[in-house]
Amino acid sequence: MASAALGQELICSICLDLYTDPVTLRCGHNFCRVCIDQVLTTQDGSGVYSCPECRAEFRERPELQRNITLCNVVENFRSIHGADNIIFCSYCIHSPVPAAKSCLLCAASLCEKHLRVHSKEPEHVLTDPSRSLEKRKCLIHKKILEYYCTEDATCICVSCCLVGDHRGHNMESLDEASEKKKKKLKDVLQKLQTKRQKTQKKVKSLEKCRKKINEKQSGEAERLTALFLDLRRRLDDLEEKILSEISRRVEKESRSLTDVIQKLEIEKEELSRKMQDIEEMCNMTDPLTVLQEPEEPEERGDEDTGGHDGGDWRAELISGLSRTLSDIIRGINVTFYVQDPADISLDIDTAANSLRISDDLKTATWTRTMQNRPDTAERFLYYQVMSSSDITSGRHYWDVGVSGAEMWSVGVCYPSIDRRGDLSCIGDDYKSWGVYGGRLFENLCSVRHDSNNIRLPHQISSDRVRLYVDYEEGELSFYELCDPIRHLHTFTTRFTERLHAVLYVSEGSINISGGGARGRTRRM
Repeated sequence: MASAALGQELICSICLDLYTDPVTLRCGHNFCRVCIDQVLTTQDGSGVYSCPECRAEFRERPELQRNITLCNVVENFRSIHGADNIIFCSYCIHSPVPAAKSCLLCAASLCEKHLRVHSKEPEHVLTDPSRSLEKRKCLIHKKILEYYCTEDATCICVSCCLVGDHRGHNMESLDEASEKKKKKLKDVLQKLQTKRQKTQKKVKSLEKCRKKINEKQSGEAERLTALFLDLRRRLDDLEEKILSEISRRVEKESRSLTDVIQKLEIEKEELSRKMQDIEEMCNMTDPLTVLQEPEEPEERGDEDTGGHDGGDWRAELISGLSRTLSDIIRGINVTFYVQDPADISLDIDTAANSLRISDDLKTATWTRTMQNRPDTAERFLYYQVMSSSDITSGRHYWDVGVSGAEMWSVGVCYPSIDRRGDLSCIGDDYKSWGVYGGRLFENLCSVRHDSNNIRLPHQISSDRVRLYVDYEEGELSFYELCDPIRHLHTFTTRFTERLHAVLYVSEGSINISGGGARGRTRRM
């Protein structure tokens, strides 16, 4: 009740609606700014202005003062009661009262009091209070809209059906047409919900992708920091090693030169003594004494004191430095620039019958029990197997576990490699490149291509090796996966066919694991 009473106090007596931007006259009455401004404009020229509420007169047009307090009260009332949608009774003109129903036939809204005395005839259709009552009547016949013309997709009255432009058209009641439209809208709503769910899934997927990218970026930054720390450490070690070698070489040459200088000093003193003796003989006047003195032996040619310009050791240091830096750069390529995970599997159709291939197609094990696979042209006769995937471009690497094998070899080959002849082993012809090792070689290793074998000077202490291929640059590098990673050898050529990984194992097992790739690849 208090709320209804407050609502009546907030009604403008001119527009019979809630105040909009309320202003106050000097007499104390409040009105909407637009409403009172229009009333005062109509009084221009009459010589006097008056309040519509109390008829108080003003000789000059009154100044409109905004009632801030009343404005705040109205705004709070609107926010609490939704007062923008309040519809008042059309017949309560002196004291506006909220309407309870609206009559479509009368085009009027009624409060509870006027509703009790309103006609109960069927043509007086009552609805919830509405401001747009005229829209519910036919613009032509001024009758209530009761039907829906399906051909023209519009709402019509009874006269439109019988004598109007819609005569003979298919008609539906408003309720029936409304239900059909609601059904269509529900179908549309269902599709929109499905589409929104798909969109939401895409958003979640993209958010996960963004999270992975951020995590990957963080990981890349950490690996890059670690890489540069390792690079600085290796460069510092290299600098210390080279400076130490230079000091050793300089000290050695200095000692050698000191020995030579001492010998020359002794020789110089001896020559001075001889020169003095000869001068004394030349100054003698007795010929017999001169002739009886023994002659000095002829001086031999100058002894070769050796070249002391440093020799070629400086060039050797520069060459060694260049090789070491090249190895570091190759290590950076392998450890940083190709880090995306990939997968590689062995092709059982190429595996020799003396090799057992694991179910995951990652491990090849030498066995005395023949596997009785079909004897096809693709199958190797000796203890070898190729990968099922190949590469034609980009950078790639993969790791191979070689522990426990009596003899092993890993490398790459063209698919046209001989599978059964004398040149079918890795590195025996120009179609394959490989590195060999194993207990049989006392963990020493060698690289081989086109039957040319290069023995490497150091032992393999790790049980894993890495192959790195840069197809466009024509580079195949082998590394030992120790700490830090150690470069073994690099072949440089121009690849003319697809490349496959190829493994050889005798008396043991060998396994290949996924590596990484950059650039265009085929299944690897």
